Order: sequence, then structure tokens, then C-alpha cells
Amino acid sequence: MKLDHSHSEIARAAQLVYDGFAHYNKQFKRITARARRRFEQRDWKGQIQDIGERVELYDKWVHKIHRELINSFHVGSNNRELWSEIRDFFGTRLENVPDAGFMKTFFNSISRRIFGTVGTDANLEFVQPPPDEGVESLAKRRYPCWENLEDVFLRVLKDFEFRIPFIDIEADITKMAASVRDYGRRWNLDTNSFQRFEFIDSHFFQGARAYLVGRILDGGQRYPMVVAFENTGEGIRVDAVLLEERQVSNVFSYTRSYYFTDPTSVVAAVHFLHTILPDKPIDELYTVLGRLRQGKTERFRVFSDHLNKTDDLFVHADGDRGLVMQVFTLKSFNLVFKVIRDQFGYPKNTTREEVMSKYRLVSNHDHAGRLIDTQEFRNLTLPVNRFEEKLLIELLEGTTESIHRNGDNLVLNHVYIERRVRPLNLYIREASESAGRAAILDYGQAIKDLAETNIFPGDLLLKNFGVTSSGRVVFYDYDEVALVTECRFRELPEPADDDFDLMDTGTTHYISPNDIFPEEFIKFLSLDAVQRAAFMEVHGDLLTAGYWREVKNRRLRGEITQVIPYTQSNIRQSAVAA
Repeated sequence: MKLDHSHSEIARAAQLVYDGFAHYNKQFKRITARARRRFEQRDWKGQIQDIGERVELYDKWVHKIHRELINSFHVGSNNRELWSEIRDFFGTRLENVPDAGFMKTFFNSISRRIFGTVGTDANLEFVQPPPDEGVESLAKRRYPCWENLEDVFLRVLKDFEFRIPFIDIEADITKMAASVRDYGRRWNLDTNSFQRFEFIDSHFFQGARAYLVGRILDGGQRYPMVVAFENTGEGIRVDAVLLEERQVSNVFSYTRSYYFTDPTSVVAAVHFLHTILPDKPIDELYTVLGRLRQGKTERFRVFSDHLNKTDDLFVHADGDRGLVMQVFTLKSFNLVFKVIRDQFGYPKNTTREEVMSKYRLVSNHDHAGRLIDTQEFRNLTLPVNRFEEKLLIELLEGTTESIHRNGDNLVLNHVYIERRVRPLNLYIREASESAGRAAILDYGQAIKDLAETNIFPGDLLLKNFGVTSSGRVVFYDYDEVALVTECRFRELPEPADDDFDLMDTGTTHYISPNDIFPEEFIKFLSLDAVQRAAFMEVHGDLLTAGYWREVKNRRLRGEITQVIPYTQSNIRQSAVAA
């Protein structure tokens, strides 16, 4: 039955969505603003809690506005015409509004919840990329570059000071100036020709560091400049000056936790970052700034455009087949699609709900540069004719709770999408001896970095780790992750008699699901003799229960270890008490 809705009702419904976004955004900004106080008070535990609270905020407000629309305006799946009018009314009010794309994404989230939209529907949601509203509205601080760099950087530090004083501001400006001059010498650049320095007028907070994010203008060239600050407890100091694109790219990596920052325009901040990181996908920049849903929207748009312009097929992703996930990829695009199987292979004894809870845990946790950011999508459609036949059969037969066919389309009811990396077990077979050794040592460091952030990977097989394009080892198989503080690390029991082999792979030693015997980790290291010797020399402590109990006990005492995303400083990690 068609309902006659007045202009006033349409306007009030559109305003309800707008106000819902405004309330969400206000709370998002309030949580974000706490990061400055967390940094100045060295409240690292509070900042970790804020990561999860801010991630959960979006769905909370989408659900709230969805319910109010149903209760107050009786909007339902049979009101397509009404919702289309609300969409048009909403969109026209946002023309030339800075960051209007975020508001339209919020509208789409509600629309998809109301109608259970499969694929996209241009009559019910916004599907075209919004114009770059507000790109010029970014507040920046500009510093003309004269011959005396020290004077310039003194003004920079004065403009971006904290409520906690600098320990030695003269030493800091000397360090900044020396870093820029050294950068110029390395790349044969005349620093006297630099025109100015520009910084986004907002600190960026992540973990135990605060950052200034800027660039150097030299004629038509732009070079990145990121300044990292540390609160030592005795005061603030410049910990590092990052000028190489690879360093800055790592700081804004898809394996890092989301930043707390409040620029005048997020869209403009993303465009600014893209000028210094041109190879970084726009969607990842939105995500690393904490705007996860906008990151998802941009990722889907870019991928859809690529799919329409290519003709290669979806195939199994390289690497061993997963027991829990079916993983496929389009070779011409650097993403993998992960769908949960209907039945899990032995010895997996988890459930679909438990797997999904593990992925939520990771989403809300400190990524420490070792966990790939994963985006959860529902009701995506992909053309059936773009799938390799063998893969298509396996998906339709073994992932029926995650996928179904609808005519010429394959509907992904539920899928995780993440960046594609080279599985570690394949990488070490293909790499040179030195590169393979470096990867194995970084594998051990990855486990330690995760442990310091209270994550135990669960399954330490090399196939569950990958190597990024920058050569960094990361973890991507989350179905068995656990908090270190919830595990019990134990030594293997003594054998009852000489005939009892504790290292027999058929022997079960677990007393409870949370009992972990680190001595058994060696079973997971499918390494040659040279690689194994290198691993044991540097990371042999990972095979001792004592190491893990020490990490666990420090965490239980409230000590937080921050994994710092750069190596310019001599400090790799900063252990601090919350």
C-alpha cells in the first residue's frame, strides 16, 4: 500500500538522519579530543580503551537512527518511494558542504539496514563518489623557509606546544634542522631553495607518540615531513624526524592502529596526505584516520571501477588452503576476500560466531604494525562469470552461509576484505638466503610485538603470516587469536616413563583450551637448518613458558609496552606503566 507522506515528514526524516550523524560525529570528536590529554598524562591504557569505544560508535548510532525511523516515520522495506524522496531531499541539502561524503555514507548504512540491499541501489543510496567538497578548507600552518632553519623550527614547536613543557627545546630544533639538512645532502637537494614547510593544524596521536604531519615545498616538488614527539615523563621531546616516503608510509600503514586527530576537514586531510604518499590508496588513508566506514566506501568504489575495466578471473589466493576460511583474489588487484566455511577442517573446533568475535576483537585492538586491517562487508555482489569454475564450485558447495547465487551474480552475504600479502611460507622458499633469514627473524619479532600488545596469535604456522611489499612480516589469520592475559603458559609435563614421547605430534598436552605449551612451538617452524638456527639464536625465548608468563604478568600489573612504527630513533619500543 502506498502511503502519502508530506513534504514536512520527508524533511523531518532527512533531518533525523542528519542529526544522527551530527551526534555520532560529536561523540567521535569528543573521544578523539581525549587523545591529547591521554598523551600528556601518559594514559596509554585509556587510549587503548578509546580505540574500541570509537570503533563501536558508528554502528551504535546507525542502529539508533534506524529504530527511530521505523518507530516515528514507519519507514520499512516496503517504502522504497518514500525513502528515495528522503534520499533526494537529504542530498540536495549537502551540496558543497565539507565532508558531506561522510554524511552520505551514514545515510547509506541506514538505508542498507532498512532494505537489506544486495549490491547497490541508486534509488535508495548514494552510489556516485562525492565531489571533493572542502579540499581547500584544511587548516594548515605555513612557515616560509629562510636560511636559518633553527628559527623556523623554533616557531613550529612554539605553535604546536603541549601543556607539558619540552625537556630541551634547543636540542629539538637542532635535531630537526640537522635532519632536514642531512636529507638534502642524501638526495642532492639545496635546502636553501626550499620555499616553505606546511603542517596540518592538528596533532596526530597514536600509541605513545604524537605527530606533526607536514610537507616541504620545493618548487613543484613536495616532500613529506613528519615529526614524532615522545612524552618521557620528564617532559616532551622530539623523538624522530621522518622525511623518507617509506618511513612515513609505514607510520600510516594498513597494519597500524587508527589515529586520533581532528583536522578541519578529514577529506582535505586525506588529500594532503596523498600529496606526500601518492602510492597510498585513498581508502587506507580514511581508515587510518579512524573513518572506517568511509574507508570501506572508497575501497568498494575503487575496486568496482577496477572490476569493470578488467576481465581476469577471481582465483584461489596463493598459499595453503585455510581450514576455516575460503580465500580468493583477483590477481590484478591487491585485495583478498575471505569467507567463512560451513564446516571447519580438523583440528579446528571453533564456531562461526567465535570466528566473527575474533575478527571484532582485532578490529578494536592495537594493531601494533603486525595485524592487517580487515573490513567486514555484507551483501556484496560479484558477477559469476568472473570466477574460475573450480573456485565457484567450492564456494557454492562449502560456504553456503556466507555466499549464494542470484542469477548472474554471486552474493557475498558476509565477507572480510583485506590487503593481499605474500604468505611467509611461500616467501622464504622464493627469497634469497639473506632475505629469507631477515623474514624469519622479523616473524619472531612480529610474535613479540603482538605479545606486547596482549595478543597471542594462537596458530603460529608460517602460512598464517605474510610479508608486505616493504618486507615487513604481519599476521592475518585471526580465528584463534586470544589475549595473552587469558592464556596459561606452562612447561611440558615430565614423561611418565621412557617410552612416552612428549614431542610426538599425536600426543595431546592441553588440559584446557587456554593452556599453552611454548616448547611445542618448534613444531610450527618449517624451516631449514640455517633459518632455524638463526631463529633460535634471536628468538629462542619464545619457546619458553617463562618468557610468556613475564609478558602476561607485566600486562596484569598494568604495564603497557608501545610498539613504535619507525626505526629512526634508537628506541624500538617504549615500556611504560599505565
